[in-house]
Amino acid sequence: MAWNVSGLMRTCRFLLLVILFLPCEVTTSVLTVNNKTENYILNTRPGSLESLKCAVQNHTREEELLWYREEGTVDLKSGNKINSSSVCVSSINENDNGVTFTCKLQRDQSVSVSVVLNVTFAPILSGDDFQTAEEGNDVRLVCSVKSNPQAQMTWYKNSNILILEKNYQVHQTSESLQLSITKVKKSDNGTYSCVANSSEGMETKDFHLNVKDRTVAMPIEPIIAACIVVFLTLCFGLIARRKRIMKVSKYSKLCG
Repeated sequence: MAWNVSGLMRTCRFLLLVILFLPCEVTTSVLTVNNKTENYILNTRPGSLESLKCAVQNHTREEELLWYREEGTVDLKSGNKINSSSVCVSSINENDNGVTFTCKLQRDQSVSVSVVLNVTFAPILSGDDFQTAEEGNDVRLVCSVKSNPQAQMTWYKNSNILILEKNYQVHQTSESLQLSITKVKKSDNGTYSCVANSSEGMETKDFHLNVKDRTVAMPIEPIIAACIVVFLTLCFGLIARRKRIMKVSKYSKLCG
């Protein structure tokens, strides 16, 4: 009996050792993108072409790779998926600024490396070139801007730095520089220039403001009332005239 228990214990120890030393699949593979193992920012410029190469390090078998642009998958050729995969980002422009490319291990997508494009470019300005307003109305000039790095923005009037009058208000965001003018006057006529300046360059856009004389609006209600009075007067006149005609006709018949 003691021998049977001892033999059973030895068998259990043996089985335990076998289980402990069985090979188990553990994700030990490491990804690199352009030889970097951590997420990073790639500085680039408009018109550039950037190559992103993702590779699997420490792999013990063939590993399939996936590429994502933001949330969408990138189509890869069959020979560009296993253990190493490259994507080429061509014709880079300002709209690619901030876009993220991510390489993932297909077997374990928690293993990944991301690259964020930092596209530097000079300011790009846009807006309504010509505005016309009547005296006393409010006007808003909006100078839209795209720039990386962010530009310093300034308003000029007729080539001089704009002096803010009481009826002027300037509001700036990362996407625009706005000038609001309340109750415009003839003296507000002129060319307003939006100037954006950054380390990548300077850009200017002109806004032409034409202030017209205030139009005197004709009061509608009195005109309508006058028309009604004239119409009723004519109606009453016609009725009175008809009554007179009928009375004369009656007398003519009696006399005849």
